[in-house]
Amino acid sequence: MSDKTLFERIIAREIPADIVYEDSLAIAFRDINPQAPMHVLVCPKKPIVMISTATAEDQSTLGHLMLVAAKVAAAEGHGDAFRVAVNNGAAVGQSVFHLHLHVLGGRRFAWPPG
Repeated sequence: MSDKTLFERIIAREIPADIVYEDSLAIAFRDINPQAPMHVLVCPKKPIVMISTATAEDQSTLGHLMLVAAKVAAAEGHGDAFRVAVNNGAAVGQSVFHLHLHVLGGRRFAWPPG
């Protein structure tokens, strides 16, 4: 039995995903249960459990993830209007414990979210 998360298995190409972006630090792929016409997950390749467990060492990676989110949104045709959401913990909806940004677009969103 593997202790890898679902996202680590995607990064390792052990399971398929619809990958839309990849570089040395990050990978982005379509969510299998999309909540908007564009719903892409942006993950660091380094396994960070959640934003609250990130360290100062992760600072540049965290910033890079935000830039990747913008690149993905632009490439998907939603560069002028998109939402980035990060869940931190099971109580707020995190189901895969590998940090990931939800990049959503293509419809109107309400505020507050949730």
